[in-house]
Amino acid sequence: MYVGIDVGTSTVKAAAFDATGRELAVASRPVRLSLQGGLVEQDMDEVYGAVVAVLQEVTERVPEPVELAGLTGQGDGVWLVDTDGRAVRPAASWMDGRAHELVDRWLADGTFETVFRRTGSAMFPGCPGPLLAWLDSHEPKALDAAIAALYCKDMVFQRLTGAGPTTDVSDASMPFLDPRTRTYDNGVVELLGLTHRRGLLAPVSDPVSTARTRGEGLPSGTRIANGPYDLPACALGAGVTSPGDGLLIVGTCLASLVATTDLDLTGEPAGLYINTDRPGHWLRAMPAMVGTAALDWVLSTTGVRHEEVDGLLAETPPGANGVRVLPYFAPSGERAPFVEPRLRAELSGVSLESTRADLVRATCEGIGYAARHCLQAAGLTGTLAVCGGGTRSPAWMRLLADVLGRPLRVVEGEVGARGAVLAAAERYGVALDAQAWTRPTDVVEPDEGRAAYYTKGYEEHLSRLTQARGRARA
Repeated sequence: MYVGIDVGTSTVKAAAFDATGRELAVASRPVRLSLQGGLVEQDMDEVYGAVVAVLQEVTERVPEPVELAGLTGQGDGVWLVDTDGRAVRPAASWMDGRAHELVDRWLADGTFETVFRRTGSAMFPGCPGPLLAWLDSHEPKALDAAIAALYCKDMVFQRLTGAGPTTDVSDASMPFLDPRTRTYDNGVVELLGLTHRRGLLAPVSDPVSTARTRGEGLPSGTRIANGPYDLPACALGAGVTSPGDGLLIVGTCLASLVATTDLDLTGEPAGLYINTDRPGHWLRAMPAMVGTAALDWVLSTTGVRHEEVDGLLAETPPGANGVRVLPYFAPSGERAPFVEPRLRAELSGVSLESTRADLVRATCEGIGYAARHCLQAAGLTGTLAVCGGGTRSPAWMRLLADVLGRPLRVVEGEVGARGAVLAAAERYGVALDAQAWTRPTDVVEPDEGRAAYYTKGYEEHLSRLTQARGRARA
């Protein structure tokens, strides 16, 4: 049995697989986000407790020996720990917006662009650079008390194994890692005013670090590998490794990834280049801030249940009877395929005749347009796989195929956990059939007529977005 752990933003999951990649069991636990005044934080003990709980449940439900475990989780944010991996303060989430004024200043004075040209990382308020700089100014004692500023999965790995603080090249990609040398760029650390905090950056293990567990959640001595983080783990789990092929993750974050061997640091600074465990191979990532979270907000606001979405999408035509949604709901604005910390969602075309179905369809269409924008910017030329919670809605998948104008290779199940196991197998030299493990569960073809309609709708979306970005900067 092989176990993958995926420490998500709102849900922690563990999945067990057999040697052929068949999913045997899944356990999950919700974890809370604390949102207040632009601050988005998480309790590290709660997150770690959820990891132990789901591992115990999976191993009890599938009482076979655990051959190997792989660990992945949410990226970015700042998880300050002491020598035992314990929290110095609550974790600042990747969704946190407290450092937006720093990003605004760096956008204005050229620091933002300089960092992108050196590292391929377009900073946003919830990434470690701005967050560490903000904490250095406002909570220096927290940084003084920490031995490392980790990422989520790194904290879990340290506590599961007792290993020292470490991270991998994928998590370290934002924003300090030079993608050519795969080492920290000390010049970037200096640009952000963090040279005196350089010691908090965890050593980068290249390739992914390995260790054995201490007996919490998994049997003592179980082999486990740390990483990659959830976006590249999903790419592995969906079989997206050939240059030009892409992945769309319709989850809390709407993430677009395209495999590439070209490192192009020109053009508008946005997204990032994620280092993979193969030197010279990257994932060009455009992780928009809000995916299913935008739809969740609309559903909760209108009193619609998730199981009603498919039916409502059938009740209203493409174009949602004139209702339009710009789906930029995150308190920290947007980070891909552009950075606009003050951008907010907009709803237009609503009248007394508009229905709940119109609002739901307009939101799904808006998310689809945002995904098309990201995939275009990331350089998609090959096949497109799709995974995440949104794949549970067949009607939304058909809508997405139409909006994107291309077939979707739907990969269901715990794709991130699957990718984490494949990465662990590579590190430990365990032979697994990656093609069998990543086979799509369905292929959704676009409708030619609706795809043509949405091509025009996409151009209108870009026009509305340009106007909204202007208002955000005013």
